[in-house]
Amino acid sequence: MTQEVKETFAGEAPPAPAALAAKVRTLAPSMTRSMQRVAEAVAADPAGCASLTVTGLAELTGTSEATVVRTARLLGYPGYRDLRLALAGLAAQQQSGRAPAVTADIAVDDPIADVVAKLAYDEQQTLADTAAGLDTVQLGAAVAALATARRVDIYGVGASGLVAQDLAQKLLRIGLIAHPHSDPHLAVTNAVQLRAKDVAVAITHSGSTGDVIEPLRVAFERGATTIAVTGRPDGPVTQYADHILTTSTARESELRPAAMSSRTSQLLVVDCLFVGVAQRTYETAAPALAASYEALAHRHTPRRRAR
Repeated sequence: MTQEVKETFAGEAPPAPAALAAKVRTLAPSMTRSMQRVAEAVAADPAGCASLTVTGLAELTGTSEATVVRTARLLGYPGYRDLRLALAGLAAQQQSGRAPAVTADIAVDDPIADVVAKLAYDEQQTLADTAAGLDTVQLGAAVAALATARRVDIYGVGASGLVAQDLAQKLLRIGLIAHPHSDPHLAVTNAVQLRAKDVAVAITHSGSTGDVIEPLRVAFERGATTIAVTGRPDGPVTQYADHILTTSTARESELRPAAMSSRTSQLLVVDCLFVGVAQRTYETAAPALAASYEALAHRHTPRRRAR
């Protein structure tokens, strides 16, 4: 476990039982293999693991007692006893109302109705995981910075670039100056112009996209407030982020690449940012939004055909 990961989660309240599985999915990629075995075991069988001592869980996963304790702490619990209590709570919740037996493992020959059901369930799980793991203190700080920003630059490439465009469009409609950047050269040349009172937002699911990290670094060094929206709270992008907003890390399959699930969770975070900013700037945001609706209204009116 890295020092950065320790610092990221130090002082946080232990996650509620329902958030445990989401925490495991989000943090698993940053764990050592032995810690992953412990995390996967508790997420897969909370009832069974809740009945085990720290020694029993270590034997079950082929690890050590120290590894079990470190895993519990990384997941946000002071010690194994607290994790064990959360597992018991999660098991009770599952027994009272189990989730539907459906997964996102889509087969080539699945009927389209099954594809719809599997995708809908997985999207719901992705959104629930993101909501459960989102640090509302960090979110509030990011909203406050955006609401008072002189200018906002947003970096993202690929699917994350589409999310960057979405955030910029939303902010523009409530009167903020916002620019999305998917071209790495333009992103850096614009980041050089940022200073205090400006905000830079980096959107990267992996947390290691160089074309996004470089402009965020430049913005950070220029004194701008920086925000990272990422699925990896220990990723390189967080070195240059004043505020970190973590998205869900969903499972990838052959017919459903990571870009699909990451975009879903990123869009939820973007909507949270937008609504938060609109609330804080309501006196100016509401008229600006109304003006944008009015300016576009004629484009939504069906034209009559000439006879």
